[in-house]
Amino acid sequence: MDQAESLAQLSVEARSKMYAVTKRLAGLQAHVARLDALGLHLTELAGLDLEEFDFTGMPALGGPSIPISYEGPSKVTEQDGSRPVNKIEKQFDALDQLFAKREVQFDVLAGLLSSEQLRAESSPSGRPIVSGWQSSPYGYRIDPITGQRAWHDGVDFAGKEGTEIFAVASGVVSWSGYRSGYGQMVEVAHGDGLSTRYAHNKENNVEVGDLVRRGDVIASMGSTGRSTGPHVHFEVFKHGRSVDPATYISRTHR
Repeated sequence: MDQAESLAQLSVEARSKMYAVTKRLAGLQAHVARLDALGLHLTELAGLDLEEFDFTGMPALGGPSIPISYEGPSKVTEQDGSRPVNKIEKQFDALDQLFAKREVQFDVLAGLLSSEQLRAESSPSGRPIVSGWQSSPYGYRIDPITGQRAWHDGVDFAGKEGTEIFAVASGVVSWSGYRSGYGQMVEVAHGDGLSTRYAHNKENNVEVGDLVRRGDVIASMGSTGRSTGPHVHFEVFKHGRSVDPATYISRTHR
């Protein structure tokens, strides 16, 4: 084989190896993109500062430059010539395995954070409306219709008709429709024996079986059922018995 043929063959082999390296590099870049997306997702789940944990740019690195010692030219055989490429391929393999392991770890951590966040959101806290005022407390009161002393299972928040009513905790809608005395009512089950009710609604925005998150709009304020004016009757039940919502209303969102 003459020198020209040898050079041509080496050129073909070089292009082939370059293509293989480029393909491996593209795969690693895809891994990095997925890890960046997972990192951003974890940052949001954990409530961290997005500016402090920025996965969209290069990491801030630095340090003094230490030159690599030069060992001088040496005779390279055809077998020796393939060693740098083989070494690079082994490094790519190691990076592939490392990235795959990190993705699995990030996925598990994301699942744990999501479960923890959902568990925190399933505990009722705050008021079911943004604007309005508490017009009736929990416990004994003078019934607004009969004028007699009677027990009141929830608290009432008065406001304008059509005012948005929000879920105070995440859960599953267990009732959405008309109920005697309550008018249009939404009930949300939150787990651990807790549930909340939102009654006298003008309109319900959810259906039974819907998954709602804390802060979702589930109804609009009205005066359906046994009511004297636009308000939301808000109840909290624990293991089938009504409890004073005041404790939950005064809680701040975690």
